[in-house]
Amino acid sequence: MSKTWRPATQLVHGGTLRSQFGETSEAIYLTQGFVYDTSEAAEARFKGETDGFIYARYGSPTNDMFEKRMCALEGAEDARATASGMAAVAAAILCQLKAGDHIVAARALFGSCRWVVETLAPKYGIQCTLVDGRIIENWEKAIQPNTKVFFLESPTNPTLEVVDIAAVAKLANQIGAKVVVDNVFATPLFQKPLELGAHIVVYSATKHIDGQGRSLGGVILSDKQWIDENLHDYFRHTGPAMSPFTAWTLLKGIETLPLRVKQQTQNAAKIADFLADQGKVGKVIYPGRKDHPQADIIAKQMTGGSTLVAFELKGGKEAAFKLQNALEIVKISNNLGDSKSLITHPATTTHKNLTDEARAELGISPGTVRFSAGIEDGEDLVEDFARALAQVSA
Repeated sequence: MSKTWRPATQLVHGGTLRSQFGETSEAIYLTQGFVYDTSEAAEARFKGETDGFIYARYGSPTNDMFEKRMCALEGAEDARATASGMAAVAAAILCQLKAGDHIVAARALFGSCRWVVETLAPKYGIQCTLVDGRIIENWEKAIQPNTKVFFLESPTNPTLEVVDIAAVAKLANQIGAKVVVDNVFATPLFQKPLELGAHIVVYSATKHIDGQGRSLGGVILSDKQWIDENLHDYFRHTGPAMSPFTAWTLLKGIETLPLRVKQQTQNAAKIADFLADQGKVGKVIYPGRKDHPQADIIAKQMTGGSTLVAFELKGGKEAAFKLQNALEIVKISNNLGDSKSLITHPATTTHKNLTDEARAELGISPGTVRFSAGIEDGEDLVEDFARALAQVSA
């Protein structure tokens, strides 16, 4: 595999293994276990003296292809594919912590991510401090002698706030902490957290990587030493492994990732610009616009906008529901990163378990709406929004 290949080529050819039959499409190895030529060969495999697969919970040829392809795209040394994005988040955080350790996390997190650090981790004696991640001084003030992990999303779900990853990583390195970045909203095409100094990157592969509404999946990427020393045993013994069939589905999805994300991003920018001119819309937040509150950081760490747009309707929840219900092409869903355009009301779905105060802190009002652009014709999407907005009271 050539390291000089550009992303679109890596995502078609990277990490490919072929059997003796020379198949064009990657093979699905639907097997639980593997056989050995001799007892001595089995012993050597289990000792780690020879390479090869042992059990599908630990790894399989199909999963290995997906992991290698993600490594090629991300610029990572090693990866582990998981059954879902949340399995990846939980494993990446918990595998490196013990009772008495401390997490500093940006408060703007997907609801389930926030539950992991704010509710689950403390049950095991791991404390967490939530901060406004946009302000680097907040990270510094939250540091304790036992701080081991910094965790953040950037851009954030759903309000598309941006965190200065390089600044957070510099701070973490000063105290020997590890930075875990959920990079779903930026996609691996528009942001490279490892190049910015982060130590671990996680994805919900359910989103753009599959991107066609078929499969749940996740992936954790880092350097080989961190994975060997922290994730390897956790992964083997707790069993969050991805199924080979899912890995094959994701291999097929990732081939078209650049094509889909390019069209989705163009559509998101078009809708953001359209909404910004509408009197019924209070504000629009999109990383590709110059009026984004952190446009300077975006210019420094992202090479593209996003497939997501956040906006706020002046009429609150009633207006948000009316708009969503009136859309024809855009479908109501809590998912994102799909080839179909989707729309979400976070306050009543993805972030409904937060208190009113917590949602207000994050900028999620009753009128906040999250739009995930698909690959449809952009003009059709604009017309769909125009028709729907016409039914919303001023």
